[in-house]
Amino acid sequence: MRDDQVVEIRTLLRSGQLKEIGGRPRKASAARPTTASLVAAFAAIYLIWGSTYLAIRYAVETFPPLLMMGIRHLGAGAVLYAWTRCRGTPAPQLREWVHPMLIGALLFFGGHGSLAWAEQRVPSGIAALLVATLPMWIVVLARMTATERKLGGRALIGLVLGFVGVAVLFGPDVLRHNRELNLLGAGAVLLGTFIWAAGTIYMRSVKMPESAVMSSAMQMLGGGAALMVGAAVFGETANFHMAAVTARSWLALAYLAVFGSIVAFTAYSWLHTVASPSRVSTYAYVNPVVAVLLGWVLASEKVGVFTVIAMIIILVGVGLVNAGQKDEHAPQQTNGNEESETEDAVA
Repeated sequence: MRDDQVVEIRTLLRSGQLKEIGGRPRKASAARPTTASLVAAFAAIYLIWGSTYLAIRYAVETFPPLLMMGIRHLGAGAVLYAWTRCRGTPAPQLREWVHPMLIGALLFFGGHGSLAWAEQRVPSGIAALLVATLPMWIVVLARMTATERKLGGRALIGLVLGFVGVAVLFGPDVLRHNRELNLLGAGAVLLGTFIWAAGTIYMRSVKMPESAVMSSAMQMLGGGAALMVGAAVFGETANFHMAAVTARSWLALAYLAVFGSIVAFTAYSWLHTVASPSRVSTYAYVNPVVAVLLGWVLASEKVGVFTVIAMIIILVGVGLVNAGQKDEHAPQQTNGNEESETEDAVA
């Protein structure tokens, strides 16, 4: 080894750019984000994603649910795909489309399709509360598929609390049969949330595109295509009349595509580069509260005592599950798939 090479290696070691002999120089850290940009990004994922549940309710007033979601995700996916290509991301090869298309079908057809269908029958705030159980389903499925170690006590208590909260939400209607809550619609939301969790677990085990934004665009395009096929199979396209769609439904659909899928998702992706995953994941606590309050204020949705009790129990349960997972994985480094596994968990 030449003297100049020895000097260069010593310089890199002293500067911290090289951890050990044989390692690679570390990339220079990105510029520190401003407080204003952080506030704006967190406001986007807190408020916009929390408001999408009410927007879905308005959209499905005159739009068939699967068709509406198909238009939303095809449009948003096409914009994101074009944007990433313009920024220099290479076009994916044909074989690279297989997993994103399949995962997109699970997430957006199974998850969002059932949510849109259910919001014709259940209040948007109740739907948001039920979707808040997503982290719990992910933990349960991860344990069943042996992709996670044995759950700690805090996570187990959180799981129990979460499902107790769901029982409180369902309980009065099941016992009294007063039809205040449409049980079929609520069950559809839970089923869709379970399917979303299954898609998330599947995402962990396959190789996805390196660009998180490109991966999400491909999933949206795949999910949008599946939704359009579903709309055709279930007769939504045949019975759809453009003239019957109200201005409020059109505005709600535009809001979902532009703000819910593009603006908030872009903010979410950026936050993952400048903030810790645990800090970013706090949107899971805020979204249901925003959805319940907006449904109450703008859509006159009833917020009874059982809804408030269930909301508190479910959010505490989700918090304990997340805290237990953070404790369990604190010493480990996450790979790309794990960091981005919830990037598309938007309503």
